[in-house]
Order: sequence, then C-alpha cells, then structure tokens
Amino acid sequence: MSAPEVTILSPALHDPILAPMMALVLWTFVMTSWMYATRIPAITKHRIPLNNKATISEFHAKLPAEVRWKSDNLNNLMEQPTLFYAICTILAITHQGHGLNLTLAWLYVGLRVVHSLIQSIINKITLRFSVFMSCTIVIFILGFRAATVVLF
Repeated sequence: MSAPEVTILSPALHDPILAPMMALVLWTFVMTSWMYATRIPAITKHRIPLNNKATISEFHAKLPAEVRWKSDNLNNLMEQPTLFYAICTILAITHQGHGLNLTLAWLYVGLRVVHSLIQSIINKITLRFSVFMSCTIVIFILGFRAATVVLF
C-alpha cells in the first residue's frame, strides 16, 4: 500500500485578482504612513495636547485641515474597500479573478488611489465625489459579477 499522493501548489498558481487586492493593501499602508508623517509633526508644531478624555472631534478640530484630510482618507480606505476585498476573495476562490473581473479590480484600485490623492492634497469635494461614484459603480459591477458566479 503506497502513501497518498500530495499535490503542492506553486506560488505562481494563485488567482491573478489577488494582485489588485494586495496593491490596495499596500496603498493603505502608504496612506497610513503619510497620515503619521503629517500628523505627528503637526501635533508637535501646534503643541496639541494628547488628552485621552478629548473626543476625536475635539482632537481633529485642533489639527490643520490639510493634516486631517489624510486621516479622513485612511478612514475611507477602511469602509467601501472592505466590499472590494470580500468580492475579490469570492472571485479568487471560484477561480474567476481574470479577464474583465481582473480589469475591473485594477480599475477600482486605480480610482481609489486617485480618490486618496484628491482628498489628501486638494480635497475638492465635487471632484472627489465624482471619483468616489466611479469607484462605487465599478464595485457594484464587480459585486454583481461575483454574485452571478456564486448564486447561478
């Protein structure tokens, strides 16, 4: 009686949709670093006390707007992109993370980066909203495509 055959997957056999997922994770790390690189000097420069009894609103009111924008964007990267990660995981598990789905995933990541840059540098609301709506449309399409794979 011989031992059962074991198949070891090569790292090259992962689903391609994992790449845009990881790119968005890395972009989130960039935004985290940018937030701290601007926030810590602002706290020092403006002598903002770190009061554990102050609300986040009270703390933010003491920071310059240009510093808060980075933090606001980081918070945004913890909201809608959670749907992106879930949808892409479904597409990867079902081996559907290629073709149009992959293109849509990269488009979403690109739009999120553009949204981050707009919000963090100029924070022009109408422009930022247009990009956000584009992100929403892309994630809706990608989510619909994932749902059809799983439900039908």
